[in-house]
Amino acid sequence: MVSTLSTYRSVIALTGPLLPVVSFFARLPVAMSQFGSVLLVSETSGSLATAGIVGGTLSAGQVVFGPVLGRLADRHGQRPVVLAAAAVNALATAALVAGALTGLATPALAAVGAVAGASVPLIGPLARTRSVALAHRAKAGEGVVGAVHSLEGTLDEVSFVFGPALVGLAALVLHPAVALGGAAALVAVFGTAYALHPTAAVTAAGPARTRAEGVRAPRQPRVVHAVRASLALQGAMFGACQAGIAALTARLGVPGQAGIVYAAMGVVSAGVGLALGALPARFGLRLRWRVATGAALVLSVPLLFTGTLWPLYAVVTVLGAAYAPHLITAFALTERVVAPSRLAESMAFAASSLVAGQAVALAVSGRLAEAHGPAGAFAVAVGAAALCLTIALVTRVPAARTPAPAGEPGGVPLKAFIPAQRAGSVEGRGAPGSTAGYAGR
Repeated sequence: MVSTLSTYRSVIALTGPLLPVVSFFARLPVAMSQFGSVLLVSETSGSLATAGIVGGTLSAGQVVFGPVLGRLADRHGQRPVVLAAAAVNALATAALVAGALTGLATPALAAVGAVAGASVPLIGPLARTRSVALAHRAKAGEGVVGAVHSLEGTLDEVSFVFGPALVGLAALVLHPAVALGGAAALVAVFGTAYALHPTAAVTAAGPARTRAEGVRAPRQPRVVHAVRASLALQGAMFGACQAGIAALTARLGVPGQAGIVYAAMGVVSAGVGLALGALPARFGLRLRWRVATGAALVLSVPLLFTGTLWPLYAVVTVLGAAYAPHLITAFALTERVVAPSRLAESMAFAASSLVAGQAVALAVSGRLAEAHGPAGAFAVAVGAAALCLTIALVTRVPAARTPAPAGEPGGVPLKAFIPAQRAGSVEGRGAPGSTAGYAGR
């Protein structure tokens, strides 16, 4: 326990205490926007179909343009990209609220939703990229890098629990427009604060980050594509569970319990994700990937036989323990094997894969739940878990970090990848000239 706290203190020493707080509040609008848009449009138009179209275009915009924003951040630095994206997203979200309240036609409303999705600032993937860059610049060991992924994964999980909860509470007490308007305000304030934080200097544009004309981008290793497929399947599990939980609670006459059940799963997932930082280095990423996906399969099977409320709570809550380890491991694998000059793009692509899988599975599982009951939706979750495990078992995972090619623009010197004990520094401390030491700013 003491060792784990010490490791996380090393992470906070790199980022400063303010950055995780700012990045958390900047992530909330991502978790609030889709749910909030569906509630708002269904309330104002009286049509669930219209709400589904707008929510779908919002997700599609994020999936398609997320990697583009990541690539721009790799080439030009995070600060200008996040500042521009946050401004556009805040305006687009506010326009979506205004359009819904004034009865804007469905095609126009869907177009505004697409712009809102396309301009999501991707704080989660970019915060991972920034924190990892800080750790490597300070020559921190793999334990600290692993703790960075655990902390970022936990912040994601907590945001995706509290985001929808805030939307539901605001919609219940006031109006869905307040919830979505709040998301616009959050992204404007905290997205801007994240962009302007001093740690943005570690991802600033420069000669090393600008790809020379005629130099081809390094090819992504095969494991990257396998991880993206695994994350898409993880998203499919999320979507299928959402549909199944909603269908079962509606059948039991307690539809209001659906959000609470799903939140319980998220809380457990976040707690386990934070505890993952305590795992010793000998539990490598390949083993973690296989154990996490295997646990997801074993723990999801009971969903097929769950027909009452309290067993649903129990099964879904326990299942949450497998989710964060898989997500954290998948992002850690991405960070380990991709070229540093493509890290933000790769992180964004991974996050977009998760969103795409969730959106597709939610649509498919909803139809299956209508035709075959909750078990039809839950079967999609079990099938996705089985495919996740298969991918983890057949994919070859490098045993060690792959250094950047010698001539690659934006590459990080090999010594930055050497664990701190070998590099001659103390793990978690900043080397002279590093960007560590932002604590207190």
